[in-house]
Amino acid sequence: MLEGNTAPAPSGRPMRADARRNYERILAAATEAVARHGAEASLEEIARQAGVGSATLHRHFPSRQALLEAVFRGKVEALCASARDLAATQDPGRALGAWLRAVVTHAVRNRGLAASLVHGASGGDPALGATCHTMILNAGEELLAQARRAGAVRSDVSIADLLTLVSAISQTTEGDPGGAVRAGRLLDLALNGVHPGPGTMI
Repeated sequence: MLEGNTAPAPSGRPMRADARRNYERILAAATEAVARHGAEASLEEIARQAGVGSATLHRHFPSRQALLEAVFRGKVEALCASARDLAATQDPGRALGAWLRAVVTHAVRNRGLAASLVHGASGGDPALGATCHTMILNAGEELLAQARRAGAVRSDVSIADLLTLVSAISQTTEGDPGGAVRAGRLLDLALNGVHPGPGTMI
């Protein structure tokens, strides 16, 4: 299940259990299809993989834009959840490094989806981009604050600095068949520059 996707029924009332299951199956199938085929993934195939009819898909997601927005939001929510998991299971410096690698992989793999949402924004949620950006900033800031307290990161480094670095790396590797791997390597090289002393933070 994708955490946080708790959209109400069109009436504003909570979904019935069967409707909730259909919503989650459609969203899971759409996430997989978009990962394989991009933003132009077949809606008919998504419905088939979810085990529902096209009418059910369109009842939950009236447009392709609405479905893509839900997929993108789910990916961002998963990314933010991973920050909490890393903070609980790894030392602060390594947790921050691992999360930033996850962010750069997300940016490389979902650039086409993000671009599609921007181009179709006239029929979508105009606040989606800002909302998702704020979620990522907040998740990263918590990890960075822990890394600062542990002495794993220079005190003058901000989460905005690090996310700008991630964005630049993802743009540089855009279109590269091995973009996610190359982006991760470039990020590993860059992160050593934010370590306060000898050694590495990752």
